Amino acid sequence: MDSNAVIDYLGKKFTLLGMEFMSEVVDSVPFVSIITKIEVLGFPISDTHMRLLADFMNDAVVVELTDEVAQAAIQIRRIHKIKLPDAIIAATTLTSRRTLLTRNISDFKNIEGLDYIDPHTL
Repeated sequence: MDSNAVIDYLGKKFTLLGMEFMSEVVDSVPFVSIITKIEVLGFPISDTHMRLLADFMNDAVVVELTDEVAQAAIQIRRIHKIKLPDAIIAATTLTSRRTLLTRNISDFKNIEGLDYIDPHTL
C-alpha cells in the first residue's frame, strides 16, 4: 500500500466499493514498504491520529529495505525519472510480488511488471 492509500482508507475517503475492497486488504494483513511507514508516521498530526496510524503499521507487514529492494530501486531509477521514495515503493512491490494500491498511478504506470490498483476508481 502506498502512503495515500493508507491515509485515505483510515480517513474513509473511498467510495463504498473502494472501502469494501480496502477493508478486505486490511483484514488479510496489508504489506507496506518501510518508505510508506516513514511517510505515514512522519506527518505532524494529533496524538489520536498518530495512535490510529501506529496501530495500522503495527498490524501490517512492513517490508524492510533489503539489498534486493535496493538493487531493484536502482534499476527503476536508471530507467524512469521518479522520486527515490516512489522507486523504493515500486521495488518493494515488485520484489515481494504484490499489487500496489495507490492513487498516484502516473508515478508508477510505466514500470514494467508492476501491478497496481487505484482503489478510488472502484
